[in-house]
Amino acid sequence: MTLSSAQTDGNQTSGNQAGWTRVGERSWVRPDGGFALNTGLVIGDERALLVDTGSGPREAAEIFAAVRTLTDLPLVVVNTHAHGDHFFGNAYFRARGVEDIWAHTAAVRMMEETGERQRRMVREFEPEMAAAEGPDTGIDLPNRLVSDQPVDLDLGGHKVTLFHLGRAHTEGDLLVGSGNVLFAGDIVEEGAHPSFEDSFPYEWQKVLGKLIAIDELYTVIVPGHGAVVDPDFVRTQYHRLLQAIRTTTTAIHESSTDYTKAVPVLPYGPVQSRHLILRMKATGPGGARMMLR
Repeated sequence: MTLSSAQTDGNQTSGNQAGWTRVGERSWVRPDGGFALNTGLVIGDERALLVDTGSGPREAAEIFAAVRTLTDLPLVVVNTHAHGDHFFGNAYFRARGVEDIWAHTAAVRMMEETGERQRRMVREFEPEMAAAEGPDTGIDLPNRLVSDQPVDLDLGGHKVTLFHLGRAHTEGDLLVGSGNVLFAGDIVEEGAHPSFEDSFPYEWQKVLGKLIAIDELYTVIVPGHGAVVDPDFVRTQYHRLLQAIRTTTTAIHESSTDYTKAVPVLPYGPVQSRHLILRMKATGPGGARMMLR
C-alpha cells in the first residue's frame, strides 16, 4: 500500500494511524519508545524519508511497522544528531534495505567516537542494544553527509531540505524542512528541560535566533521530544536560554569557583542547570564577555 499524491496533500493535523499524526503536507510525526522520541515521516511519490530511527532494534521494529501502515515506498533516513535515542535504530533499517542514511559530518564523527559509550543510556529499554548482543545491534554510521551547505532531496513530487544552522544541542545538529514543517531534533524540545551535556549554549541561542528569523517559512515545528509547537514556542525557548546565559555569565564572573550558586535561579532543573554552567565554562570565555554587552 502506497499513499498517493492526492492522499498525502493537504494540512490536516488530526487523525492518526499506528500512532501517526499528520502535521502538514505529506508530513507525519509519531512519538516512540521509552525516550518519547518524535519520529518524522515525509512521503513523496517515489520514496519516503524517515527522521530518526530510535534507540535500538526493538524501537526501530515498531517504527518500521508503523511506517509500513502508511507507505511501502523505499525509505531514506535522516539522523538529526548523534545521541543514541535518535540513531541506534540505524542498523535495523539498513538490514531492511535502507541504502542512504543522512547526518551532519560532525554528528557522524561523534557517533563514531562515542557510540559504544552511549550504549549504557538505552539499557532500560533496549537491553540487547546496550549489551551489543543480537541482530541489528551494531553502531551503523550514516553514509551520506551534510556540512555547511543545505542538501535538497527529491522524494518524487515533493522536496525536503536538510540543513545545519550551527552548533547547538550538539556539534552536528541537522534540521529537516518539508513544506511549512520543520523537524528540529533536540534543538527544540517540549515538555522537558533542554539537555546541555554536549551543547554549545552561546551558539545554541544564536541558532534559535536564526529559526525565529525564518519563522515565515516554518509554521509547524516538530521537536525531538514532546508536542508539536509553533514559532512562538521557539521564541520563548530562545529568551529563556538567553536569560539563563546572562545569569550564569554573571555568576561565573563574580566567582570563578562557586558559580554553581546560579543553579537555583536558572529556569531549568538542577541537573540541566549544572550541565549548562559546565558547558558555558567549557565552550569559551569570549562568549561570556559578549553576552554581558
